Amino acid sequence: MHETAPSTSGIRRSSRTTLAGVGVALGIYLAALLAGAPQHGRDLLVAAQASHGEHAAHGAGQETDQETSHAADHGDHATPREADQVASHDDHGDEATLHAAVPPPPAWAVTPFVLLLGAIAVLPLIPALAHWWEYNSSKLLVAGSLGLITLSYYLLLHNAAIEQHFPAHDVVAPASSGVSWALAGTVLANALLAEYVPFITLLFALYAITGGVRIEGDMQATPKTNTALLALGAAMASFIGTTGAAMLLVRPLLETNHERKRVVHTLVFFIFLVCNCGGCLLPIGDPPLFLGYLQGVPFLWTFSLWKEWLAVNITLLVIYWVWDSFIAYPAERHADREIDRVTARSLRVTGLWLNLPLMAGVILAVALLDPSKPLPGLDWHPWIFLREAVLLALVGCSLWFGAIEIRVKNGFSYFAILEVAALFVGIFICMQPALALLNEHGASLGIRSPVAFFWTTGALSSVLDNAPTYLVFFKTAQSLPGGGDLVAGVDAGRLTGISLGAVFLGAMTYIGNGPNFMVKAIAEGAGVRMPSFFGYMLYSCGVLLPVFAVVAFFFL
Repeated sequence: MHETAPSTSGIRRSSRTTLAGVGVALGIYLAALLAGAPQHGRDLLVAAQASHGEHAAHGAGQETDQETSHAADHGDHATPREADQVASHDDHGDEATLHAAVPPPPAWAVTPFVLLLGAIAVLPLIPALAHWWEYNSSKLLVAGSLGLITLSYYLLLHNAAIEQHFPAHDVVAPASSGVSWALAGTVLANALLAEYVPFITLLFALYAITGGVRIEGDMQATPKTNTALLALGAAMASFIGTTGAAMLLVRPLLETNHERKRVVHTLVFFIFLVCNCGGCLLPIGDPPLFLGYLQGVPFLWTFSLWKEWLAVNITLLVIYWVWDSFIAYPAERHADREIDRVTARSLRVTGLWLNLPLMAGVILAVALLDPSKPLPGLDWHPWIFLREAVLLALVGCSLWFGAIEIRVKNGFSYFAILEVAALFVGIFICMQPALALLNEHGASLGIRSPVAFFWTTGALSSVLDNAPTYLVFFKTAQSLPGGGDLVAGVDAGRLTGISLGAVFLGAMTYIGNGPNFMVKAIAEGAGVRMPSFFGYMLYSCGVLLPVFAVVAFFFL
């Protein structure tokens, strides 16, 4: 990751530029409101939902009559497989005909997606290309080029209808001859307007607002203190995001431990807990869960994962405390521990009075301003992109009213969020063929049980980014017949496996989740020699895999 320490003038300039950009975006949204576009998009979405509900209810009634007749004719109860089919039909009966009319693209159409994910995993490890890859412009070049290849396929080669997801569900037919601008535009809208814009706006809001809070101080770096900091980060991760919690606490952790020589394991456990495993209780906690929320998973459903969250995080904290107490801390030189004790000072938090309410505003906006759901107690659906406009307004408040000196002391820059934005604009476009294929053929992959979804999703989340991996297997599970407990069309047990696999096993490598590399870069900038890619995996395989195996055995 190529990031130089920003100067005071540079931070001031970037903050003014960002504030101006937020103002322009909000001005455009206000103009769209005056023209009625967000309201019209909301109305299309609500009308499509109502139509779908009526059709599904009608289909379910017909299926019930047919099933009753079938049982009478055979004098027998329906088999479990038949029961699964009936339950699945209640939610997806009207979609069977739709999918039959929307054949998926050929398998080779996923090549740009595979190449992009491979580039993310491999290019940082090739010495001749690693430095070039550090620049966000390089990432955008690769991601954008592969995204254009995918769009070109739909523009020139795809000759079948595709499903539209924004603003409402529909089917778009290809051009009768020549270039299919409608197909390419639909793919672009599905990728960017339905998924990328909400995704990156949430990450940007959490990243920018937490950048206005500073925690400074130098506590005595005892095992108890470090364990407490890790526990605090794991608890915060679900509520301000893994990126927000990591950026807020990594510098105080480094300042606290700068007198110690053995601190690598502390940073590795910080990645385990704060950057990953702490973030599974709310959709804003980790990017894959927010993608699930955009697909219809209720905002508070992830809170049902509290037992797994508690088991994993407490186990990791205990392992860390034992490691630091009996191996690492006793090995420190007595002189270093004495200097650490003498120079210790209490922590001081600044910027919280403004940004804590703004963080609460982010949570409320995500929970309440979903255009597919009415506001609680009201028969009113929020306008399209109202949630994103509110999030940008909260960022504007943080930049306008917050003290720039806090961001200067934090060395705050937008490099990390721009890196995520550059990569994911390509990922969301390139994965459209893969999602279509999985939606059609997901049931034939042989993945059925929650445990299988946990390990399969987790294995790919370890070597790829966990957000698109989550979405791929979410669509796979959605194509399977489910039981009685369905969440957004997915069996609740399978959704648990997918969610936990994406969040927890994103900690297995540096590339599993965005904050992992960010913490590595900040630690190395502070003089900590972090493990190599495979050196880090020695830690994760030795510590995390046994913990995850136990959790999968008892909870899935």
